[in-house]
Order: sequence, then C-alpha cells, then structure tokens
Amino acid sequence: MNLDGLSSVAANYAGYLEGERVDQLFAEFDIRFAAGHWCAGEFFDRFCPIGYNSDNPDFRDGIIPQIERVSKAGIVGIEFHDKVFIDDQDSRDDRVIDEVRAALNRHGVTPTNMNFNTWTDPRFKYGGVTHPDPGIRKLCRDQINLGIDIGAEIGCVSCGLWPGSDGWDYHFEVDYGQRLRWFIDACTEFAEHCDHLGLAFGTEPKQKEPREGNMIINTVAKAACVCIEVNRTLGKPVMGVAIDYGHEQMVGNTPAESLYLLKTLGIPIANFHINGAKYNSNDEDRIAGTDDVWRLVEFCYAAIDTGYPGWFGEDQFTYRTEQVESMRLSREFFANCMKKALLIYAQRNELQRRQATGDAVQTINLVKKIIYNG
Repeated sequence: MNLDGLSSVAANYAGYLEGERVDQLFAEFDIRFAAGHWCAGEFFDRFCPIGYNSDNPDFRDGIIPQIERVSKAGIVGIEFHDKVFIDDQDSRDDRVIDEVRAALNRHGVTPTNMNFNTWTDPRFKYGGVTHPDPGIRKLCRDQINLGIDIGAEIGCVSCGLWPGSDGWDYHFEVDYGQRLRWFIDACTEFAEHCDHLGLAFGTEPKQKEPREGNMIINTVAKAACVCIEVNRTLGKPVMGVAIDYGHEQMVGNTPAESLYLLKTLGIPIANFHINGAKYNSNDEDRIAGTDDVWRLVEFCYAAIDTGYPGWFGEDQFTYRTEQVESMRLSREFFANCMKKALLIYAQRNELQRRQATGDAVQTINLVKKIIYNG
C-alpha cells in the first residue's frame, strides 16, 4: 500500500459509506470481498432442527439459489464446501459442477476458496484426518484431495481445512501426540497437492465447537506450529493459516496481533473469514462489524500493514435475519471499518513514532477521531 495513494480516502469517502460508495472503495483499493455459500442458505441448530426458513414457502435452498442471493447482496466472490460437488458415493458430481459454473457466469460471481466438510458425515464422528480408524482417515484424505482437484477446476485460488470433527471432548480421551502427528501428516499431503495445482492452502483454527473440549488446532499460534513443521518438510512456505475473526474473539486473541505473528514467522495467510463472536462463547458467526469496532479497525489495519493480497470472506450464520440483507450489512460495515483503517494507515509513520514512545495516550489521540467520526 503506497502511502501517497491514500490521499483520496478522506476527500472522496467522507461520512458513512453505503451502496455505490462501498463498491467504489473496494474497487479503488482492490479490497476483495466474498461470502461462503452457506451464508445464503438455510440455518439449522439443535433448537430449530427443521430450519428457520422452513415455514417460508418462497425460500429455496440449494447451491444455485445461494449463488443468486450472494450476488443480490452485491458480493462478487463466493466460497464453497467440497461436499457441494461430491455425491453420496463419494464421487465428483459433474452435473452439479456444470450447473455451478453456469450460475457463477450468469451472476458474475468469482469462486474464491474451497473448504472441506469433514464433520456432517457420521463416519467422521471420532475425527476426520485424525480418526483412530486408518480406513476412515484415508476416506477423509481422499475426500479432501478430491475437493482440492475440484477447487482448482472451478477456479478457486485457495483451500481451507477447518478440522471441525478433529479434537476431543474429555480428558484422557485421545493420545494428543498421535492425533497431532496424524494432522501434520495430512496437512503436508494437502499442502503439497495444493502447491502443485497453484492453490494456497491453510488450516483454520478454532477454540472449540463442535468439539466441546478443544479442536485439534485451537489457536493461531498452534496452527503456526503445524505450518512450520509442514513447510520444513516440504522445503518452502506452502502452508498457511486461514484466520476466522470470530474464532479470534472466542479465544480472546487480539486479531491484529495474530496477523503480525504469522508475518514475523514467515507463514502465509491463506484466507480470512469475517464475522462476529463473543469471548469464550460458541461460534456465533454474527454480522461482521456489530461488535468492538476498535478491534475490527485494528484488524483491517493489520491486514493492510502485513500485505495481505487475498479475499475477505463472510462466514456467518444469521439464523433469524434475512440472508441477503445480512450479507449486505456485513459487507457495508466491513467497508466502513476498512475505510477507517486506510485513514489510519495514511498516518502510519506518525503512528509508528507514537508507538515507539510506549505511551498509549499518544496513539489513542492519533486515531480517536477516525474511529468515532472517520
């Protein structure tokens, strides 16, 4: 980011941004915003297992209506799960692949990231790539490798493994070292496969849920350790971390600090998921920008300052609010926080000078009007 190129932010983007002004900001500063296809779908939980839209006769679920709703929200990128394209016999479904490609072209939406669903299948109840049964582990790895191939075929630029079923619920339940070794071996295989196809690969850490004790990769720091081991084996930095903003909130991390951690260690950021959650909660995946604005603006600043070149993808489950409007609001709130981050970045040299004093009041006085009025 060229500091000299930021002079237009204050002049051209004064006030609250919405509508075409959001589009203009994203276009001028090459801010790439996507949404997971699930953000536009039906939402279930254990309190409403039939779905919160099941009483709406006009609501259509499925991947094609989801692509249409993402487009209606003004979002130009979309993330997928591999299972969208895999049939009940664990084989690729060419009909769905063709239909999705046609819908993407029709609505002008770009595929961005392929995620791997290794938790809704009951075969993965005890884990996916860390299942104690070697046959199930192989089944899971085969599914992910197929998903990588499909992701490259439809035009994704990255792949992300959120190991939802891998972890534990009770003390003494698993052999921690053995499970971690299985996870590292699997990630080495996937990272090499993605690298061969020109795709970024990352794992997405999360504190807990659906596992009640811990997921196997519960923090960015632990994910970084896995990346270091995988990249050492492969001889180059091909594995990174996919950071979910809400997951950072859950575990009590400062999201911006996690970006600098990865930058310092030379670990790529493979993807971002944008949403909101509370400390030590379950993964609420609420509308982005409805929590601590200071924290989100600093996160956006860190993404600029560390040179992240990729997509920011919504990952939200807005159970009781309409999907298109919820996605649009996340995009809008994120744009306004990113604008504040750009305004602060335009004063980066002065910010760093004040940071060097160690006096928080000096830095607060520099950014306060941008945070509250910018």
